[in-house]
Amino acid sequence: MRFVAFLMLFATCVAADFLPLYSYSPSVGSGSGSSYTITGEGRITSVRVWEYYGGHIYGVQFRYGYSWSNVAGYIYGTPQEMELYDGEYIVQISGKYSHYLQTIIFVTNRGRSLFVGQPSGTSFNMYPEHQETELVFISGRYHGGLTSLGAHWAVVDPTFNMTTH
Repeated sequence: MRFVAFLMLFATCVAADFLPLYSYSPSVGSGSGSSYTITGEGRITSVRVWEYYGGHIYGVQFRYGYSWSNVAGYIYGTPQEMELYDGEYIVQISGKYSHYLQTIIFVTNRGRSLFVGQPSGTSFNMYPEHQETELVFISGRYHGGLTSLGAHWAVVDPTFNMTTH
C-alpha cells in the first residue's frame, strides 16, 4: 500500500514538472466598452500599434508566425510596428493610462522596445511571474480607443512550426 501511495505521489510530482507555466497581469484602465482578446498560434512575431492623433492608443495587432490577428480597437493612420527576430519575444508591457491607454511600451528579451503614445496618466508595468514565459495574448476593452489591457504569459514551444498551420 505504501508503495502504491509513493508511486502516485511520484507520478504527481513528475507530472507537475510538465505543467505549463502561466500567469496573468490584471487589466489596467477604465475598462469601458466592448471586450477584445488578441490570440493566435505559436509565438508573437510582430506588433502593430495605432495612436489616435496626439492622443491615446487606438488599436493593437499581433502577428503569430505568418498570420496577423484581428485588430483590438481601431485602425487610424499608419501604425508603428516592431518585427521580432528569431528567438525574440515580449517579456514586458509598460505604459500609462487614464480613461484610455495613453502610452504602451512592448519590451523584448533582447532589450528592444516599441514605444507608442503620449506620456501622461497613471503608470503601469506588466511582466510574467515565471522567467521562462513570454507574452502569449492580451485582453481588455475598447471604446473610442483601448480603455483597458491585461496581459497573459505562458511558455511557447520554440519548436512549433508555423509554416505547417
